[in-house]
Amino acid sequence: MMALRASYSSIDRGKNLAWVQGQVDYALRTTGRSFVCGVGTGYPKQPHHRSASCPNMPAACGWDQFYSTAASPQALTGALVGGPPNGDGTYVDLRSDYVSNEVAVDYNAGFTGALAGLVALS
Repeated sequence: MMALRASYSSIDRGKNLAWVQGQVDYALRTTGRSFVCGVGTGYPKQPHHRSASCPNMPAACGWDQFYSTAASPQALTGALVGGPPNGDGTYVDLRSDYVSNEVAVDYNAGFTGALAGLVALS
């Protein structure tokens, strides 16, 4: 977000925007897959999100559904997961792996801000 903020000034505007675009591209495609649910190629199908793993009501929802290897029955389209834990590109789409697959507000907020900033500054 600081790179976007710096882009509002003339200080390295192009360099800052290119860096932000690179980060967004990484989340969406440059590794050959997307880390955003429902977007792009090879996107996450098992985000670590309790209600996403639940079947439609009135069906029961418990740990059996959470640990299922099937894709989540409830889509979280647009939600960013944690991605590779070591930055080396190694990623496993496994619901129980909260480090790689959690859908958390902190990085989703930053990602949304980065997208909005790129649109506003483009």
